[in-house]
Amino acid sequence: MTDHTTGQPAAADADENRRQVLYWRLLARLFDPEEQAGLESASLAVVEDIGLPPALLDPQTSVDAVVQRHPELAAEFEGLMVPEPQEDGRDRAAEVRRAALVSKVLLNVFATGSGTVTAGQLARWQSDAGWLERALGCAPGDLRGGRAGRGAGPGMGGGPGGAGGGVSPTGTGAGHPTPDLSTLVPAIGPELGALEADLVKRMHLREVLADPRLAAQLTPSMSLIEQLLRDKNNLSGVALANAKALIRRFVDEVAEVLRTQVEKASVGPLDRSVPPKRTFRNLDLDRTIWKNLTNWDPEQERLYVDRLYYRHTARKTTPQRLVVVVDQSGSMVDSMVNCTILASIFAGLPKVDVHLIAYDTQALDLTPWVSDPFETLLRTNLGGGTDGTVAMALAQPKIAEPRNTVVVWISDFYEWRSEPLFESMAAIHRSGAKFIPVGSVTSSGRGSVNPWFRERFKDLGTPVLSGHIRKLVHELKTFLA
Repeated sequence: MTDHTTGQPAAADADENRRQVLYWRLLARLFDPEEQAGLESASLAVVEDIGLPPALLDPQTSVDAVVQRHPELAAEFEGLMVPEPQEDGRDRAAEVRRAALVSKVLLNVFATGSGTVTAGQLARWQSDAGWLERALGCAPGDLRGGRAGRGAGPGMGGGPGGAGGGVSPTGTGAGHPTPDLSTLVPAIGPELGALEADLVKRMHLREVLADPRLAAQLTPSMSLIEQLLRDKNNLSGVALANAKALIRRFVDEVAEVLRTQVEKASVGPLDRSVPPKRTFRNLDLDRTIWKNLTNWDPEQERLYVDRLYYRHTARKTTPQRLVVVVDQSGSMVDSMVNCTILASIFAGLPKVDVHLIAYDTQALDLTPWVSDPFETLLRTNLGGGTDGTVAMALAQPKIAEPRNTVVVWISDFYEWRSEPLFESMAAIHRSGAKFIPVGSVTSSGRGSVNPWFRERFKDLGTPVLSGHIRKLVHELKTFLA
């Protein structure tokens, strides 16, 4: 029964109805692009009644645009969808406001429509996807396959998920707990990556690249880089120059993130057989004082130092050889880009000799360009079949000292000649070299590895690495330390 004194049950029912109206409108627009007049008018009334801007209901208005006009909403979008601790009682009015903001983000990201996509539309979608990732408590780019936010760990570089012209505040929803994204059903990261890949495919990329103004609106992403690498041989002039500039930007962003991880690598033990450098910087003051205490003159209250002690800084290092073999078939773009960049970073480390081989039905030794991932990627040709035995013929002669060699083989392992290739891989492992098989990851973030190879690698004691590139970085750091 309603309490006519306080009116609380009636108010709660009204808020519940408002929330349902907003979510029913969201579902209707996601599954049918046509407007439902009744739901639209009811939703407009709800939004205006709770003091939010009507632009939240316009699918053509980006979240960036809304935040530009109403900066106070930026903080509300941050961590918007992160679960909060259960408290006694429900703030139903807050739930209505939250429903309006959540509906805006979800509709802008998942209602992608059909037909040709412009560079501006792609940039706007990338911006809105970044806001969705912020709403989930992540950095922009964290959830999409092939990209990682700048401030997030590693993976695949990125930056703010927007087109660069909006507000797009940085951060990951400070004050909110990091959500357990494994509970999202279905996993939202691969879905976002698939949506972005579809938008890129629907864009007339060659025409966009030929126009410097439109090309400047593109935000590099793994999906976009995949299309550029596939189409680079059909580009020329301004279009080719713009394509190279986009690839370079993406390579630099990913390299920045991966370099940070590699620099955190543990170093070798101190080599005490090497005399310390006698510089003030290396002076061990505490040890010097301790060793000279016998020279203390109590009358003059002076410490006479007859010997200085210095810190050892030289590390024991053994030249290591890193051989990276990459399957350049169409499904391997993400792994190809990341591992090519990773190889270039390790090539810049002292005492590490890096070799890079790419293959499909033919193998190409890219070692001369391994220090420049941009030039390396331009020399790849995506697509075609997969015959790892041709790459093995180039890789085996490079294993001169097995104990000091690590071979990283990146592929989905769907091979034409599986048994001869696996026997060669097993022979490398038995020789004492470190063999690391790495599974493929598509631009949408879905892993794919031939089960036949997966089981045999497991039995061999070298299970296939899959998932985040952090795992590969950790393995390489452990071996090269």
